[in-house]
Amino acid sequence: MRKRERSEDTRHKIELGGLVIKASLGDEDRAYILGVLLTGNRRKGDAQLREQMIKLGHEALRQ
Repeated sequence: MRKRERSEDTRHKIELGGLVIKASLGDEDRAYILGVLLTGNRRKGDAQLREQMIKLGHEALRQ
């Protein structure tokens, strides 16, 4: 079971890394990427902004 959990965790991290690449942030400083993510997380309570970000994300995933 532990091996399966580690494999799932690894896959999840790879998928998240793929999203960073998809967002054209792969060449950015790691601190900048983390700052962007932390800012987004702090603002996720803003329902309107959240909906805009979800829409933008869906559009980018379709490309």
